[in-house]
Amino acid sequence: MAATMSNVEEIRNRVILGEYGIKNVHTSDFPGNYPGYDDIWDMQKFQKNFRIDIVHMDESSMEFDMVGIDAAIANAFRRILLAEVPTMAIEKAFIYNNTSIVQDEVLAHRLGLIPIKADPRLFEYRNAGEESAEEEGSEIDTIQLQLKIKCTRNPRASKESSDPRELYLNHMVYSKDIKWVPIGNQADVFADSSIGPVNDDILVAQLRPGQELDIIMHCVKGLGKDHAKFSPVATASYRLLPEITLLETVEGEKAERLKRCFSRGVIDLEDVNGKKVAKVVNSRLDTCSREVLRHDDLKNVVKLGRVRDHFIFTVESTGILPPEVLVTEAIKVLMAKCQRFLNELDSAAME
Repeated sequence: MAATMSNVEEIRNRVILGEYGIKNVHTSDFPGNYPGYDDIWDMQKFQKNFRIDIVHMDESSMEFDMVGIDAAIANAFRRILLAEVPTMAIEKAFIYNNTSIVQDEVLAHRLGLIPIKADPRLFEYRNAGEESAEEEGSEIDTIQLQLKIKCTRNPRASKESSDPRELYLNHMVYSKDIKWVPIGNQADVFADSSIGPVNDDILVAQLRPGQELDIIMHCVKGLGKDHAKFSPVATASYRLLPEITLLETVEGEKAERLKRCFSRGVIDLEDVNGKKVAKVVNSRLDTCSREVLRHDDLKNVVKLGRVRDHFIFTVESTGILPPEVLVTEAIKVLMAKCQRFLNELDSAAME
């Protein structure tokens, strides 16, 4: 009976990586599915088991563990990060002059994908009815940018030179050439902010003498589900925590091969009575390649699995907002969705 209960625990809590497939993929711990288990959802139980551990964080990326939650909620959180946290991006490009070889529509598309450093929480969504007219943007819903640049010959260039960097001035148009033009009282409101492209070294176009660009751009608030340019993250992904268990002692040459089957830092060799013995040091570093299963004499000495409710999240920001702010905003969006769902249930019950 104990073995059976142990097997049930594995089915409920572990995803097993086998030689010919992956077992226990689906969540099965719903009420009534396992005799003797009380799987009714309980708030106190959830609060006790759920936790978030920040593993790494810098100005552009963040790695954290989300433990004690179902895959559906973790995936909803990931999708919100990708598509439902608002940002500011270039929506309208008024091209007054473009004599470069880049077509207007291609240039406008390239400009739209440049991340703009501006806090979207300080702006309102633009009304759907306000279309096309340049004057309709206001200080509460629009950021105006300008790109005005002309390529000329460098009078100081050597006659023998063939390097465009020496022959021409302004022949490479970068995102740093895009300048913010305040609307209304924006100069006072955002006096401490540096509104403009996140990165200065994004190549927009190449020019030759006589060619120029004169463009006015309007940035508006939007969501990644409407267009990818509004997505605040370069990537937002998760993986389950790997679990590697050695079923027997592995020594000598087999231990050396076992170590090479995994990512660096997962398996280490320790000296026991003059013999090299393999031990699991940090299974978190493993990529779950299942390389060990190719070796007939090793595949039965190790058990590969993943912890079902332990999600390792990686969030990389485009630079518009810090990653910790993005995570906070995603949580707020998820809470608003839940509240809207509860409100709909209440209204349906009243009817």
